[in-house]
Amino acid sequence: MRIEDFDYNLPEELIAQTPLEQRDSCRLMVLDREKKTIEHRHFYDILEYLDPGDCLVLNDSRVIPARMYGTKEGTGAHIELLLIKRIEGDKWECMVRPGKRLHEGNTVIFTDDFKAHILGIHDEENGTRLVEFEYEGIFMERLEEIGSMPLPPYITREAEESDKEMYQTVYSRIDGSVAAPTAGLHFTEELLQKAKDKGVKIAYVTLHVGIGTFRPVKVDVIEEHKMHFEECSIDEENAQIINDTITEGGRIISVGTTSTRTLESMAGMPMQPFTGESKGKFFRVRAGETSTGIFIYPGYEFKIVDALITNFHLPKSTLIMLVSALYDREEILKAYEEAVKEGYRFFSYGDAMLIK
Repeated sequence: MRIEDFDYNLPEELIAQTPLEQRDSCRLMVLDREKKTIEHRHFYDILEYLDPGDCLVLNDSRVIPARMYGTKEGTGAHIELLLIKRIEGDKWECMVRPGKRLHEGNTVIFTDDFKAHILGIHDEENGTRLVEFEYEGIFMERLEEIGSMPLPPYITREAEESDKEMYQTVYSRIDGSVAAPTAGLHFTEELLQKAKDKGVKIAYVTLHVGIGTFRPVKVDVIEEHKMHFEECSIDEENAQIINDTITEGGRIISVGTTSTRTLESMAGMPMQPFTGESKGKFFRVRAGETSTGIFIYPGYEFKIVDALITNFHLPKSTLIMLVSALYDREEILKAYEEAVKEGYRFFSYGDAMLIK
């Protein structure tokens, strides 16, 4: 398949620049794969599409305020650092801007007692640096003071203090992402409680979203694309909730593409014989941790996920390829065309879609 197969026209004014004040008041497009229909609702209506015995799977990774602004020691040049991944201790892989000004041995000053020492190139292809931080206190607490939320590049404004709350799911708990699992931004604590009261199970997985989520596909033939790797995990308790749901015939409803990639990466054959109303599903998830580079595009056969709650994704992106794999590429592009016509808000702070 070619990259042009996943293109669509998006007016710039439909790219959401700010979140809605009430998380669950955004619009919700509902795609019924069996009937091939489209409904236009609001996100708080999601409960009407959830049945007792279903399981919502949420990514509980928490976004760190990974964007930092400082000055180069000796010259005072303005420098931007973006934390990508902790390597060990106080050593991190970072993107730096402007990269030409930072070399091995340079130091970036953020405050009198918080500095970054450039140890060298970490990834030659992507130009990231290996950086060691020198600071007083506890790193994550200091980062909360100094850093700002790493809003994606299509949000053209500077991050504000309110983004530290709004660019974060209400159930986030494990620090590690440099981008939000945005499908989950629409849930409120009240909405999740109503789902539980209805008999819907809640399970959590963890995938720390890396900067690769924003990197474009640079090949013409999508099968040649290589995904970035991200760390993900499912603990024993949540694996049991997910597997019990499958055995009992409930649906696994993945909240976001990151949850989807985690579930499909952790799929395996069960050790025990199949029982219950599992609807012929032959796979279960295994507990544990892995580094996943799974690339899901049309032709992929889903092993765990039955339905997906997601946002609207960039043209030609691996994420629109993933949703096209769950449904149908042409139907997805029709839905996106209608979303544009109806004035839906796109991307991280935008509206939502349910593919059921």
